[in-house]
Amino acid sequence: MEFETGHIPGTIPGAHVATSSIDPATAGNVQIAAGRFVLRAVRPSDAGLIAHYAGDRRVAEATQNIPHPFPPGAAEAYVNRAMNHDRPGSVWVMDGSAHGLSELLGVISLKPMEVKAGRSGQSEIAYWVAPAFWNTGIASEAVRALIAANPLDDCTYFAEVFQDNPGSARVLTNAGFAYLGDAEAFSVARNAMVPTWTYIRKMVK
Repeated sequence: MEFETGHIPGTIPGAHVATSSIDPATAGNVQIAAGRFVLRAVRPSDAGLIAHYAGDRRVAEATQNIPHPFPPGAAEAYVNRAMNHDRPGSVWVMDGSAHGLSELLGVISLKPMEVKAGRSGQSEIAYWVAPAFWNTGIASEAVRALIAANPLDDCTYFAEVFQDNPGSARVLTNAGFAYLGDAEAFSVARNAMVPTWTYIRKMVK
């Protein structure tokens, strides 16, 4: 089970990562500064808050892969896969505890679409944010920091949002993404195909 949602990329000056390009299998171990919080590796203690927030219908229905109702043990299984890199790509938790915010504001991930040794590739970015922190800029800060760090040394990012989530689309276009086309994606929580908008952003090398 992958916990992913509409994808919202961007850039932010000052976000940094210790190295410009690392193994996709271990990229999630890198901590990335993101203004009011950091993007850090997933840890076992995150399972409780992940289950709490992912169990909210509003979060689940904004994603392609989170089921609703949320199954017991699903958060622990997800954390285990993320920590053991038993999934394609890398996962980070948005942790605001150093700035008086929650230790888990949301989750963000990169899934490589192609991985070629010694060459830049393409990734799809996905995230979800706890409803308590909606409309606070958290999602935008997280995505911009991750794209600026570019831990997988990608040359192209793709993003997909449900068409009934225009706020996500605005973040994409404001961050310099170009509209690529309409499509559909299955939402597990809705048990239905949902119209989507797809966006692309090419990195300047």
